[in-house]
Amino acid sequence: MRSLTNAAPSRRRNAVAALAITSTLALTAACGSDGGDSGSGSSTKEVDLSFVYATSTINAMQEMALGAKAAAGEREGVNYSESAPAGVNGPQQVQMFQSAMQTSKDGILFETLTPDLFTRPLGQATDNDIPIVSIDTAPPEGSGVEFFVGNSNENVGRILAEELIKQLPEGQGGKVVLGNAIPGLPTIEERLAGMKELLETERPDLEIVGPLATANEPTENFNAWNNLLKAHPDAVAYLGAGAQDSVSLARLHESTNATWLAGACDLDPAALEGLKNGHLFAISSPEHWLKGYIGLRLLALNAQEGEELPTGWWNPGELLVTADNVDEIIARQKDEDSRAAWFKDVAEEQFANIDDYITELEN
Repeated sequence: MRSLTNAAPSRRRNAVAALAITSTLALTAACGSDGGDSGSGSSTKEVDLSFVYATSTINAMQEMALGAKAAAGEREGVNYSESAPAGVNGPQQVQMFQSAMQTSKDGILFETLTPDLFTRPLGQATDNDIPIVSIDTAPPEGSGVEFFVGNSNENVGRILAEELIKQLPEGQGGKVVLGNAIPGLPTIEERLAGMKELLETERPDLEIVGPLATANEPTENFNAWNNLLKAHPDAVAYLGAGAQDSVSLARLHESTNATWLAGACDLDPAALEGLKNGHLFAISSPEHWLKGYIGLRLLALNAQEGEELPTGWWNPGELLVTADNVDEIIARQKDEDSRAAWFKDVAEEQFANIDDYITELEN
């Protein structure tokens, strides 16, 4: 059975009691049960659910959307929709969320890269008894959202730094440059904090440079990393915390015939190819598909069967991708069916051991 790393949260501890979630939570492959009502003559309740997320142009968000779509597709009667700006645009996403409040009153799955803009809209939704599940980015304080599905991003960064240490001979010095694609965003900041803390503790012989700003969009990100390479040509390694960082670093490593090491986060197809071809030493994956699946599945059960939404923080874990397992993950990422099949055992294990994955959410 496959399992993901799930480190104890550093700031949200104290496990809650195990939650009573029925066996209908078991993830089925594409050919499995639809999860609807059983029994002769029963009817399936029609519900309207949606996923509103930060941008349609970033691989991480696309993965979450695929997971949510898979969960919706398992169940008859779920009318599923999704919306996201083409590029990070907080005010536009607010408008999309407000529209979803009118069309998807049975539940909204929510992710954003501009959480400060959503305290009031989320509060309006919860005041109107619209079930909300926040994924990837923790809900802002005062929003009224009580359930979050997301990683310990410190651990996402930490496992990447641990792998870098294995790649560098003990006692080797030199610079390690850290890049921040979205300065100020807690998700990215926490990954970088995890990297920096572990490297400073385990390898004080290394000089940590940054985190330095890169960028979120592809062209700007590539140019930013190119400039950082020129500014720090003697670095032994470059680490990024975002999806686009891995793509840019792989391209630059290949085009310059570099000997330095590079790693980042998220499973963009170009990054996986870069890892397979030796241009990245590792990718730390927050396993975004699984977050989308868990959140939407729970909303569907709540809307159709009256299953109460959990409260707290569900941490589904993360996965380190290296040369040892990159072929397996490339095969997993081939299409929607291959993702659903791979995650089947992972999800079943988590739903069977919920108390191991949910802790208090402090907001």
